[in-house]
Amino acid sequence: MADSQLSESYIQDAFHSYLKSSLTQAKAEKLLDADILSSAEGDLMITGPALCLYFAALRCTTNPPSVPLPRHNKTSRPMELSYDNCPEPFVPFLRVWSNTVPAIQGLAPENQHDLARMICNMEPLVTPLQPSLNGIAADLRAVAIEISQRRSFQDRYASDLQAALDSGTTPASPTKRAAFVPPPSYDASPVSSVNSSPRSSFDGHSRQASQASPQYARHDLPPQSPSYLSPSPSSNGFPPRSPSPQILAQNSPAIEFIRETLYASLADALDRQPSLRTLLKTDPPRAYFASVAFAVLDVATSSMTHDGAVIGVLGQNLTLAQCPPELRPFMAELASIGRAAREMQEEDNETAMKYAARGKEIPPTRMDRVRMMLEEGVGYAQGRRDSDEGRRSVQGRAVSFTNRINALSLGMTRLRAFRERQADVFKVLAGIGA
Repeated sequence: MADSQLSESYIQDAFHSYLKSSLTQAKAEKLLDADILSSAEGDLMITGPALCLYFAALRCTTNPPSVPLPRHNKTSRPMELSYDNCPEPFVPFLRVWSNTVPAIQGLAPENQHDLARMICNMEPLVTPLQPSLNGIAADLRAVAIEISQRRSFQDRYASDLQAALDSGTTPASPTKRAAFVPPPSYDASPVSSVNSSPRSSFDGHSRQASQASPQYARHDLPPQSPSYLSPSPSSNGFPPRSPSPQILAQNSPAIEFIRETLYASLADALDRQPSLRTLLKTDPPRAYFASVAFAVLDVATSSMTHDGAVIGVLGQNLTLAQCPPELRPFMAELASIGRAAREMQEEDNETAMKYAARGKEIPPTRMDRVRMMLEEGVGYAQGRRDSDEGRRSVQGRAVSFTNRINALSLGMTRLRAFRERQADVFKVLAGIGA
């Protein structure tokens, strides 16, 4: 079997070939316009791959589903990506995608079009909404999020967007340029710039970190001078960006207040999810995103007040009114995630009590599935079993909720203020996992 497996690079080349044509088709069908394609919005990292998976499902002609691969030349024999030749890292992606193919092909044409609109964050046209569309869109976007976290994808996505922008243009209509820039790369080498031990580099105010929503990724926020931040008496342990030992001072912008509150929570994520330490050794970038995702969930559920304020690392509150306008949607989404998480936990508790009252084994809760997906991805083994046993809702609520957390994370980590500190934070995380 191993000898028959295609190489990862071969599949990556094929995917980006299809991604260019999918983005071009989406532009022609007015699902994406030139302004969106040229923007640096974080959600674009999700929309593009999700559309590629959608169009691949429409083209599929095999059972079980497989993906026809582009030929290198006219004499090349036709080849399809299947479970028999799929590289191991891509098998979960293929499995989740395969499960969506019959559902997508079974939709009426108008519902297929609505699914494409939902992938692109557009309102569906048909009412009432076909219930299954939510679950299908959630699955496609979940796989797209996994793909968007791969460095090989990030390094090539700008050229994919540019190819779509160049399509259909003439010399009389200048082409827009794709503004997408990959996030920083990460080096899991031992910590050398942190004087304190890696574990003690997080302060006692640690709460779990968060991840910003896609639509905020285009903002490179200017310095602000909020009056609610008081000088920090000591560093929280992250490598400082200046000779000053203070991480936050009176003139610190609000984005830094949020950033340090979230990053201070990463240690808690590693404490509560010990398996993340192993992941730090085997897949550092994924471990970083997963740690931030768990931090977002914790901050949303334990560090948000009822009026949407964030309780920060210095014991200070950042209210929605004090937050710069560019960050208020981010704050609102963080608070909304917290409310949704609490509702989900209450429903999980009610379900558990019903099972217990009947003397039945309590199945994994939706929140359990969310945590597994944050760490292992949408194709994790238990999730497949839950789906096979009918425990997953048609609307895919756990997947949709996980997608919200991950989308917030992707957008947040692309903000300039977070990019400035990611390399340092990742070194600390790498040291903890060493």
